[in-house]
Amino acid sequence: MAETSIRHFLQLADFTRDEIEHVFERSRVIKDRFKRYEFYQPLRDRTLAMVFEKASTRTRVSFEAGMYQMGGSVIHITTGDSQLGRAEPIEDTARVISRMVDLVMIRTYEQSKIERFAAYSRVPVINGLTNEYHPCQILADIFTFIEHRGPIAGRTVAWIGDANNMAYTWLQAAKLLGFTVHVSTPPAYALDAKLAPPGPHFKVFDNPRDAARGAHLVTTDVWTSMGYEAENEVRRQAFTHWRVDAALMKFAEPDALFMHCLPAHRGEEVTEEVLEGPQSVVWDEAENRLHVQKALMEYLLLGREVH
Repeated sequence: MAETSIRHFLQLADFTRDEIEHVFERSRVIKDRFKRYEFYQPLRDRTLAMVFEKASTRTRVSFEAGMYQMGGSVIHITTGDSQLGRAEPIEDTARVISRMVDLVMIRTYEQSKIERFAAYSRVPVINGLTNEYHPCQILADIFTFIEHRGPIAGRTVAWIGDANNMAYTWLQAAKLLGFTVHVSTPPAYALDAKLAPPGPHFKVFDNPRDAARGAHLVTTDVWTSMGYEAENEVRRQAFTHWRVDAALMKFAEPDALFMHCLPAHRGEEVTEEVLEGPQSVVWDEAENRLHVQKALMEYLLLGREVH
């Protein structure tokens, strides 16, 4: 079994508020160095293994580019080109891979799978996305908000759409960092009480416009997440009134931001007008996956002994 001193990042709640704020501060420093083309490679001779059981664009590019920029190397593994697709127990895979690399990022289905891997890993494990949580994306989202609007504590975030991994991670972030999430989902797609125990950090609204009222940030995701493609047509009908459009954005604060983790389906969960409009910061949000993940890898491998 793994040593208890190893830190993993399997969900946002694995970190304290102080640790998350440290990652944000390091993200700011690392991004500034990146923009000034300043050489900074604290992870020389370190290797990241990226394990993909779900397709990826932003997660793969941001982790791979980030590790190379920090001086390390990357190994890309999929179920099709490894024993993962041939029924090798996840515990055995973890014990082998973690003896050969310094860090593992996994993008998979059930949260329990990444937890089993981490339990047998000798190195830190990062959640690149599971059905239940998407912590790296929410780190990037909150860092983007801070860049544009300052501290998120005391603010209101409106989540419009499916109660998916993004929504549950926003709820964890709100509890840790002291802000409120307004959640509005279609009736059949409401929050799971096991993943969203009641608390003052979120409120549920039947009407998405009520959820957006007074929000400092409005955010959403595709109506059909990976793994639920068979429900696509049913979901298209159920989510019709949960589209983020200009009319809905008017219920938010005048300077409210709009975010989307991408890829976006224009005309479904968000209109072209909003996605490409002046309140949208989706491209900054996408870029910031690179910077916060570099800070995250630095922290998991080096702690706070950095400059």
